[in-house]
Amino acid sequence: MTSLSFALAHSLPEVVLGAGIVLLVLVGAIRGRKSDGPMTELAVGVLALAIVVILLGSKTNAVIYNHAFVDDGFGRFMKVFCYAGSLVSLLMAQDFLTRAKIDKFEFPILVLIATLGMSMVISASSLIMLYLGMELMSLALYVVAAFYRDDRRSLEAGLKYFVLGILASGILVYGASLIYGFAGTVSFIGIAAALKGTPNLGVIFGLVFLFAGLAFKMSAVPFHMWTPDVYEGAPTPVTTFFASAPKLAAVAITVRVAITAFPGITLQWQQIIIFISILSMALGSFAAIGQTNIKRMMAYSSIGHVGFALVGLAAGTQQGVASVLIYLGIYMVMVLGTFAVILSMRVNGKAVELIADLSGLAHTNKAMAFLMSMMMFSLTGIPPLAGFFAKFYVFNAAVHAHLYGLAVIGFLMSVVGAVYYLRIVKIIYFDEAAAPFDKTMPVMRAVQAISGILVIFLFAYPAPLVDAANLAAKSLF
Repeated sequence: MTSLSFALAHSLPEVVLGAGIVLLVLVGAIRGRKSDGPMTELAVGVLALAIVVILLGSKTNAVIYNHAFVDDGFGRFMKVFCYAGSLVSLLMAQDFLTRAKIDKFEFPILVLIATLGMSMVISASSLIMLYLGMELMSLALYVVAAFYRDDRRSLEAGLKYFVLGILASGILVYGASLIYGFAGTVSFIGIAAALKGTPNLGVIFGLVFLFAGLAFKMSAVPFHMWTPDVYEGAPTPVTTFFASAPKLAAVAITVRVAITAFPGITLQWQQIIIFISILSMALGSFAAIGQTNIKRMMAYSSIGHVGFALVGLAAGTQQGVASVLIYLGIYMVMVLGTFAVILSMRVNGKAVELIADLSGLAHTNKAMAFLMSMMMFSLTGIPPLAGFFAKFYVFNAAVHAHLYGLAVIGFLMSVVGAVYYLRIVKIIYFDEAAAPFDKTMPVMRAVQAISGILVIFLFAYPAPLVDAANLAAKSLF
């Protein structure tokens, strides 16, 4: 096998996504407005094919494209979840965009472009590839956030995300340039070899700036300021997409950078991660309590859950990385199930977003009320639901790494977070019934049902997820 064919074989999912993007652009250019019909279906087919390619493709690890791109178990694990998140987000967006009379031509293409960027980010093995993938993902997300051109809130959300995103990209590049200046290489492996022992002040500054840029992409405190406004202002399908796949990709590259590029200075980056984790858990738990808009509440919830996921990374061990992967997989299922309910919140054909609109849902739609309650219980971390195991694994990893204080703080923040999650359950079952929602679309019912089954019954057979996460984490070490 030649070097080019070898490289293509190990980057086949990205090739599939790139070819799919070109195909959709051509179909859209040829058919024009008539292309509204098949575009989402074609994009879903491309993502499904990419997932199949990963599942049936090579299971060996390889570093290709001059040490800029790595194909390993960690990357394959995260790509499957990111592609699945994009696929489900596209399916759930179709009905909303049709009702809102939004031109759907570009939306699937932008989602595929963002997904290709995520894929490059997840497999990045150099600072240059990290930046290129991050910018490809971000540029598509800027447009997607403002996709509802006739809505002032959507345009405002896109503009805020764009302005702050440019600032974050500059911070990330500055940190990367400092690290390159002191390490003499952009390759993660080369950086790890060059930065053994006690780092100098320049490297620490570069590390801080690099992680600050990544924290923005994860929407972690103190770089979270865009999240509530963008989640609330963007169309709900866009918020669904933001809350799932891009967040997973950002956490994944943070894990890869910390473990593979800076294994010799774990103590330094560990302090940064602990700081970000504690602040994110605290702000996400307390700030969500007073929210009345459910999308804004989910924004603060996502900030808190990033903090919980980073507890596992702070451990700096293989067990810790595996716990992060388990947490991310379970979180994506919970958030997609929750947004399937939020997207179904329509009264007389108009979308509603207030938590109060869920009042008495148990009296008007028992199935949806039960599934939403299960999602809230799981996000809280109540056993035996999947969310409990997600938090159990990251706290367990922290305890084994002797980070007892971090584990205790995480537990206390889970208790605080229960206030706003359980408040929604109370509103659903004990408040006076509000206007009933319109009939739920089949896609939404399917996502709610599948998410509910996975969340409720994961405890019965968690082995596939746990084993896959352990194998993926092992490939980083």
